[in-house]
Order: sequence, then C-alpha cells, then structure tokens
Amino acid sequence: MSRERSRRELPPVQEHIDKLKKVVEEGNGYGALQMYKSISARYVTAQRFSEALDILFSGACVELEHGLVNCGADLAILFVDTLVKAKSPCNDESLDRIRCMFKLFPRVPVPPHLVDVSDDEDVHNLQESLGEARSRVDNLTSFLRAAIRWSAEFGGPSTGYPELHAMLADYLYTECPELDMVRISRHFVRAEDPEKFATMLINFMGRCYPGEDDLAIARAVLMYLSMGNMKDANTLMDEIKKQAETLSESDLIQFITYLLETLQRDALPLFSMLRAKFKSCIDREPLLNELLDEIAERFYGVQRKNPLQGMFGDIFKVI
Repeated sequence: MSRERSRRELPPVQEHIDKLKKVVEEGNGYGALQMYKSISARYVTAQRFSEALDILFSGACVELEHGLVNCGADLAILFVDTLVKAKSPCNDESLDRIRCMFKLFPRVPVPPHLVDVSDDEDVHNLQESLGEARSRVDNLTSFLRAAIRWSAEFGGPSTGYPELHAMLADYLYTECPELDMVRISRHFVRAEDPEKFATMLINFMGRCYPGEDDLAIARAVLMYLSMGNMKDANTLMDEIKKQAETLSESDLIQFITYLLETLQRDALPLFSMLRAKFKSCIDREPLLNELLDEIAERFYGVQRKNPLQGMFGDIFKVI
C-alpha cells in the first residue's frame, strides 16, 4: 500500500529535471547531486525505474556539461546501478545514453612531465594537472566498468559489450598520465576491433622506450590467443605489418610469427619446442608465460599447474 501511494504521489519527472538543471546552472552542483540522488531513489523505491533513469541521465549530463566531473560520474554510475536494479536489457536505448555520457567526460591534454624542478609554481601546476587527470580517468573507469558488468549480465556477451571495452581502452590510452598497456590491452582484445588496436599499438611504438614495442605487440597477440581468438590475432599482426614503417625483427616477434603458424595445426610438440627455443625472450615478461600456459590449455588441453594464475580467469570475464 505504501509503495502504491508513493507511486501516485510522485510528481511528473520533468518537473524535477527542469528544477535541478537550474540548481546546477546557478552554481550549486554538489547540492544538485544530493537532490538528484534522493529524488531518483524515491522513484526507484516506487519501482518507477524509467523515470529514475531519466533523472539520473539528465543529472549526469548536466553536471558533466558544467565541468563537474566527480558529480557527473557519481550520477553516471548510479544510472548503471539503476539499470541493474531494473534488470534493464542491454539494448540500443540504454547504450545510447551510456555513449552520450561517455562523450561528455572531458579530454584534457596533460602537460609534459619535464618541468623546471627549481620552479615551485611549475612543479605545483604539473602535480595538480596530473592529479586531475588521474581523477578523471578513475571516474570514467568506474562508470564504464559498471556498464560492462551490466551489459554482460543483461543480454550482452559474457565478457561485456565490445564497444564499451573500446571506449574504456581509448580513454585510458589517450588520457591516463601513466600508460598501463597491459590494462589497456585487456580491454582492446574484447573490443572486436583489431584494426583500431593495431593503430593504437603503432602510435605507442613511436612513444615507448626502446625494447617495449615488441613486448606490446607480443602481449596483444597472446591475449587474443588466450581467448581462442585466432582470427583477430592474425588480423592484428597483418595490420601492424601493413601500418608500421619498420617492424622490429626481434626474437620475440619471430616467436609470435612462428606461433601463429603452429597453432593452425595440432602440433603440441612443436609448440613446446618453440617455447623452449625462445625461452629467453619470453622470460622478459612473466605475463607472457602465463598467457602461453592458457594458450596451451585452450588449444592442446594441457592443464595448468595452478589455474588461478591465469590472466583471464573467471573474475575478469566481466571485469
């Protein structure tokens, strides 16, 4: 009875949207955030999820449009939480709203880390800029990871909707002050766009330290293969060879080339020989051996000693 009464008593949602937008425009973004939360919660309690989503979507957009990233991100995350409570399916309408909110997250060039350390103001400005960039990335990451989990649970692929992974990978690569290529690659291999991934890797090759380029390529190919995705692994390598002016002739790149050929046939002994022959370059990064263990299990049924060590265990499948 209480729920039915609250359903009848709640006013038209557009009244709240218009009123709260004015509050933000008047400069009280944080106060508006609290009102967005409390008012939307009343609609959720009354199980009027569609209207709660309208309020939260409007709030996230208005706050982000006014540069209030923390407030906007809070409402964007709450929007996804409400999708989960409503058991809303992963459909075009909800995805369009997620895309809209994503596009409103600011992209601000981070100043170069090289500053005059004797100038306190330069150092302070750099530290402030880096802190703001990390905060933006953390906010966007929390929002899109929640969206990926929702999409995986309510109708999307078990690893989450590919476009959401692509959006997160792109933002992490362009906006994060400290590049984490492992983290970025994890999302790109789920984005179903190896051509774009190849373009990003080519760009990274022009800005990374010497000797990191072949590691980034090998890691990306092995991640695809650890998921059983031979097609995109080969497409990635073909695109890199096509786009790169020069490609490293390192032992690791040779290993990847031979590996792709080996996995097209039932040749476990040859796979093992390759690992042994190229052990020294594979051992440059422990992750490569973990991924190769997963590949051996997936393609040849070789049981890993400790399945919990797998890079792509069940915990990560939906982030």
